Amino acid sequence: MTNKYFWKIIDNSKKNGAEQVEWLTQELVKKRTEEVIEFEIEFRNKLEQSYTSSLWGAAFVIMGGCSDDGFDYFRGWLISRGEEVFNQGVNNPEFLAEYFTEDNLQEDGFAPQLEEILSAASDAYTYQKTGSFEYNDDIYTEFLNELEARGYKFEPIDIEFDWEEEDLEERFPLLWDKFGEDPLT
Repeated sequence: MTNKYFWKIIDNSKKNGAEQVEWLTQELVKKRTEEVIEFEIEFRNKLEQSYTSSLWGAAFVIMGGCSDDGFDYFRGWLISRGEEVFNQGVNNPEFLAEYFTEDNLQEDGFAPQLEEILSAASDAYTYQKTGSFEYNDDIYTEFLNELEARGYKFEPIDIEFDWEEEDLEERFPLLWDKFGEDPLT
């Protein structure tokens, strides 16, 4: 799956608002299994690309704290916003201060976290194999094996924080002005 096609699917899913992940999962169900695996590899590549100390610090300011899982959900949300927002957010996290307008905050209506998108492809794969979206450990293991068979390597990424909590106001002045005293969560 090309980067361009991946973002096209994400952009189409955005048109469904609060039903974005459901639409995405249903769309993936219609694809060939190979395409579902390729989508997941692209998705995981985006997660890895966005796994940076700087973006984590920005998420910490925006949400008033950010755990490991919370950062995964934040990055899932960032991917769900599309290629332009994703790239700008990764390359310059202060951009997110501009992105969060009153309209976006009301439109999204939630903290910038989207846990459900992390399993859209595996849910679609499970449905293709079983006819049900119910989690199945054996099918999930098969899904992971398919990723590895197509060259995806499950290697933990070490991240070294280049910030301390007390440095965030100075490091992210635009985000701090907007969320330092009034985070989204």
